[in-house]
Amino acid sequence: MPLLLETIKIENREVFNLPYHQKRFDKSRLDLFGDTTVIDLSTLIEAPENELYRCRILYDTQIHSIEYIPYQVKTIQSLKIVPVDISYAYKYANRDAFNTLLQAHPDFDEIIIEKDGLITDTTIANLAFYDGVQWFTPENPLLRGTMRAKLLDEKVIFEAPIQKKNLKKYTHVALMNAMIGFNILNNPTIIT
Repeated sequence: MPLLLETIKIENREVFNLPYHQKRFDKSRLDLFGDTTVIDLSTLIEAPENELYRCRILYDTQIHSIEYIPYQVKTIQSLKIVPVDISYAYKYANRDAFNTLLQAHPDFDEIIIEKDGLITDTTIANLAFYDGVQWFTPENPLLRGTMRAKLLDEKVIFEAPIQKKNLKKYTHVALMNAMIGFNILNNPTIIT
């Protein structure tokens, strides 16, 4: 059975976005294993004191491990768009395909994955693009992230098909995931 992963932000003992993580955790177990057993993540997480931590939960039909890892935000200034046929509808612990992409392009901080002619995600985060009025996120991401789901629910971002050829119409780009929240990049270089 493949192991799945939830990454949850904990800062100064506060656990962030837990309802969205619980929803994805439950849906993944149901979709992949037909498992409807109730496992309440809030009863299992023991938030460390002070600082910023990444709570890393490995699971399938059951929890295999829970780790609390001090987290450092990665600076991203250069991105390369790479066309790749990759599937990642569930947050698997095995990230070999993403690591291979990064290793193949060592001159860039991050890779933007283009699939079937559309922009999807980076290897670590969902994307959003600002057109001067609204923020748009790719309507078909590789992974429907928890921060993306929250911002869609709050109507901060909206779904749209985004093609590489149309990126010029956007003035800003943001990365979003559980750990970095909604992070607007400051004048990044995007190589197509």
